[in-house]
Amino acid sequence: MPQMSPMWWETLFIAFIMLFIMINTLIYWNQKSQMKQQKGMNKLNMNNWKW
Repeated sequence: MPQMSPMWWETLFIAFIMLFIMINTLIYWNQKSQMKQQKGMNKLNMNNWKW
């Protein structure tokens, strides 16, 4: 018969994985929105440049 880990280990592991995925998703969307804002700012800045 295989050994089984305690149920609270499995619960902690699943909670950790879900938290890890959620944090990475939030970081991804945050960086994506910051890039979008920077693109808009670059376009505004490029309209005013002169030689």
